Amino acid sequence: MQSPTGELSEWLKEPASKTGLRVSATGVRIPHSPLEMKESWRFVKFVLLSISAGVIEMGSFALLNELLDWPYWPSYLIALILSVLWNFTLNRKFTFRSNANVPRAMFLVFVYYLIFTPLSTWGGNYLAEDLGWNEYLVTFINMFINLVTEFLWQRFVVYKDQVDNAVKAE
Repeated sequence: MQSPTGELSEWLKEPASKTGLRVSATGVRIPHSPLEMKESWRFVKFVLLSISAGVIEMGSFALLNELLDWPYWPSYLIALILSVLWNFTLNRKFTFRSNANVPRAMFLVFVYYLIFTPLSTWGGNYLAEDLGWNEYLVTFINMFINLVTEFLWQRFVVYKDQVDNAVKAE
C-alpha cells in the first residue's frame, strides 16, 4: 500500500482504505504511513514547544495582571508578543526544520497575528472585563485557539513547501 505523497489536506480527504490508515473501534484514524507518522510527530513537537511558550505567556500575564494590577488587554497583549517571539524561533528550528527566508516567514506569522491578536484581545477583554469571566480561563481559551490555528497556518502557509529542508547532511 502506498503512502500519500500530496499535501496533507488532500490526503485527509481520502478514505481510510485508500490511504492505508488504520481506524480504531471509536472511528479515530491511527497514523500508519511514514508521512502520517512524520506529521503526527511534527504536531506533537509543536504542542510541546508551544507549552513552553504558554509558560512564558502565562507567567508574564500573571506578573502584569497580579503584580502591576494592569487591565486584561495590555497584560494579555504583552504576554502574547513575548510568547510569539519565543514560539516562532523554536518551531522554525525544531518543528518545521526550515531554512525558509526568515523575513518572509516572520511577515507571514505577522499576518496571522494581525488577525488573531485583535480578535483574541477584544474577545478576551469582553469575556474578562464585561462578562466577568476569569482572566486565566479566557487566556487559556485564547491559547488553545492559537495553538490549533497557528500550527495550521505555519504548516500550510508559512512553511508550506519548505519543511525539513534545513536538515543537516549526516
